Amino acid sequence: SIAILLYLARKFKTPDHWYPSDLQKRARVDEYLSWQHTGIRGKGSKLFLTKVLLPLVTGQPLPPEKLEGVTEELNVVLKQFEEKFLQDKPFITGSEISLADLVALVELMQPVAAGYDLFEERPKLAEWRRRVEEAVGKQLFQEAHEGIFNMKNL
Repeated sequence: SIAILLYLARKFKTPDHWYPSDLQKRARVDEYLSWQHTGIRGKGSKLFLTKVLLPLVTGQPLPPEKLEGVTEELNVVLKQFEEKFLQDKPFITGSEISLADLVALVELMQPVAAGYDLFEERPKLAEWRRRVEEAVGKQLFQEAHEGIFNMKNL
């Protein structure tokens, strides 16, 4: 949860870039963390539930028009994310990774697990993903998302 992440950042005095002491940078992190619940999390989870879990539970194929609508909703928030939060910066707060970037990428991996490569036609988003993965370490990123990457085996 976001509350736990913020608690841990404060309690264990993580490096400042994760949850910056600079008020403007912290405001950017807080802004994203507040928006993401109905933005990326809401739409990314909806695509995952609609495309993967519902057919798995019901045993029924997904109507194509349903998937198109859910995918379009996700595309709208991805555009908002790129324009409002990333802009032309390497990370959400500027030149360093923060909790906002970490939370954003984790949420974006759900649609990827559902077979929707949202990075494929979005070079800005793909470059940002690469930077986030490098900042946390590619091996750690792979380990953390192992279940997501193996979702197709369901």
